[in-house]
Amino acid sequence: MVRGNLWPVRLAAVAMLLVATSWSEAADRGGAGLLPFGQKTIALKPSIIFVKASFLAGEIDGLKVVEQVDRGSGVVVGAPMLEGTLNVSNESKDHAARLLGGKIAYLDASGKPIPADNTSFTFTEIPTNRLDPGMQTSQVIEVPFPSAALAPHTLGEISVELTFIPIAYQQDTVNVPVHLGG
Repeated sequence: MVRGNLWPVRLAAVAMLLVATSWSEAADRGGAGLLPFGQKTIALKPSIIFVKASFLAGEIDGLKVVEQVDRGSGVVVGAPMLEGTLNVSNESKDHAARLLGGKIAYLDASGKPIPADNTSFTFTEIPTNRLDPGMQTSQVIEVPFPSAALAPHTLGEISVELTFIPIAYQQDTVNVPVHLGG
């Protein structure tokens, strides 16, 4: 059996492991710092909008507008987005709902629409897209926000339109006569 000096091989393996670990830690720690863009968050007041559509009720919580900005200059480089979480519950005793989606509309202080592109969203958080009586669900919403609405005293209201299909939900009892014996 030939035994060579394995010390240099072990030393090289440890060195490679340390280099790989430091690269991994740098990527985890500083990866975001290497990106040229950051986020600017503008909170909306109130940060909660209450929603009521037929027998569905809920709220959009944590409303904010997020813009992408250049880290160096602070210049806005992306279109603003409205973000929040829609929480919906079924208050009916006799209807379920198949949740399809919805649309956000922005209104100025006088009630006129502020144009915005593609503010529709779909429900993806429910595996069956069905909300039975007493159930609730949450859906993250991220839709474009009109730049014009960022001017002071421009945005007056946000309107939420829910799209769903009501499903009749009925429980019934069936009695079946049976006899013992033959």
